[in-house]
Amino acid sequence: MLTDNQSKLLEVAKRAFELGCARMLVLSKPTEAGITKMRLLKRSTQKGELFVFETHLNDGRITQKNSTFFPADAVADYLDRFDQADLITENGDAIYKKSRKGKELLAFPPKLKAALDSGEIKTANAAPMNREKNRMLTGGEPFLYELGVSDKNGNVLPSRQSKFRQICRFLEFVRDICHVLPAEGEINVYDLCCGKCYLSFAVYHYFANVLGRKTNMLCADLKGDVLKECEKTAIKLGFDGMTFRCVDITKLETDIVPHLVLSLHACNTATDIVLETAVRLKAKAVLSTPCCHRELSKKINCAPLEFTTRFGILSDKLCTALTDGLRTLYLEKSGYTVTAAELIDPDDTPKNVMLRATLGNSPKNMEKAERQYAEAKKFLGIQ
Repeated sequence: MLTDNQSKLLEVAKRAFELGCARMLVLSKPTEAGITKMRLLKRSTQKGELFVFETHLNDGRITQKNSTFFPADAVADYLDRFDQADLITENGDAIYKKSRKGKELLAFPPKLKAALDSGEIKTANAAPMNREKNRMLTGGEPFLYELGVSDKNGNVLPSRQSKFRQICRFLEFVRDICHVLPAEGEINVYDLCCGKCYLSFAVYHYFANVLGRKTNMLCADLKGDVLKECEKTAIKLGFDGMTFRCVDITKLETDIVPHLVLSLHACNTATDIVLETAVRLKAKAVLSTPCCHRELSKKINCAPLEFTTRFGILSDKLCTALTDGLRTLYLEKSGYTVTAAELIDPDDTPKNVMLRATLGNSPKNMEKAERQYAEAKKFLGIQ
């Protein structure tokens, strides 16, 4: 049951949205766990305007429900679960607050009340439902067409949308790590276990064509036939700074120190080989997105964790996190500063962890990581 103040706020919000002056209604300071806030907005579509009710969850996810009319029942249902509500309009903002002791405050700016009473309001334009995202690529880049991601008109193919989002997101990490790379001169980039080189072409395009930097891109993998096709594509595109080598990267020898080592979904222990190679070559920065994590689940021997490892599916999930945790310690003890982040929406791929490492770590932190690395291996019963 809503209080008089809550009912008044609901009535004003409904009228403000229907008249078109409301920008959003925000519910915050939740009284229950699991939700951080809720937002009600209007969005324009080709068929008209929609009311969009967003639920912001503690884990960072956002869910939404859409309706063609003001969702009064849904707003009423949630009003009592939050201690604050802000109605933001073009004619001033209304606020509702409830203290821990249950004392309520409801405040309306005079000009909002006058505007709603008279109907003379400032209209808030509804943003389009499908707003263009500020992506690193447009879809019209020639290399995307050659790789079968876009059509000849620059439209990303429906079946390649997740791959396109993945590439764009990876490029954002590349952009954000540029500050540790040389500000002038040539950029040396290694894509290890490069596969079909989607990422290689994207990163080369970014450095060479967007930033205008002289770029040396080494693409290494064991699939020689795939690399030959990629080489033909590079020649066709005029990407003359790209070279392709069919090689076991554990045996990769070079006089050129890579500024950046990349790896996208190198399978199982191939990711570990990539990281070991990056450390051996003293790469300034590493961006690696692991793929499957089978090795640890076969070898873990830890009695305190048997309540989980006795179930295959639970063991796999646990070992995935443990494996990446061990990888961060390996890099830290090897002299890198490391972060782990989400690459892309889990709905696109569950293999969405980005390990980001930059050369430079204090001796104290390196010693701590080495100690933790040894203790973790001992605890897990692995070599």
